[in-house]
Amino acid sequence: MKAVKHFKTITKHRFLVMKYCFKAGLYWQGLTHDLSKYSPAEFRVGARYFQGDRSPNDIERREKGYSAAWLHHKGRNKHHLEYWIDYGPLPEGGFGMTGMKMPEKYVVEMFCDRYAAARVYQGKKFDFGRPYEYFMDGKAHTMIHPESGALLETLLRMLKDEGEDAVFDYIRRDVLGK
Repeated sequence: MKAVKHFKTITKHRFLVMKYCFKAGLYWQGLTHDLSKYSPAEFRVGARYFQGDRSPNDIERREKGYSAAWLHHKGRNKHHLEYWIDYGPLPEGGFGMTGMKMPEKYVVEMFCDRYAAARVYQGKKFDFGRPYEYFMDGKAHTMIHPESGALLETLLRMLKDEGEDAVFDYIRRDVLGK
């Protein structure tokens, strides 16, 4: 039964992200978003640890100390900031692990992903400010390139303050130029 519920949850999430990516003009990314979640490496873990109100990867991580499903997922999906962590120059000087600048289309997909995840996991309790609050709660611990982080924060704040239509108009006009 958990497998069916997990399938429905990830499929609902995928279709919301597809809808938002289409609104942004990112058709291919919308169609291919998170297909790895249906792979055995990710789906089995998702079904086993399914809760319905948060990521199953969090439960696996608490039990094992890491999430094999997340390690698989982030390495295959460019809309996750973790995909873009590499060795590079550090802001304070020197060289080490840091967030690389993400192409804008992946930052926009990440925005769509976070927006859709909040809608799916919060259900009727969802409000437009929650994706922004979630980002801000973890911002100090996030390894993201400053420009990529600033764009994501701008989009999330705009969603909170101005709503969905305004943020997607801004994305098409000023971020992606579509």
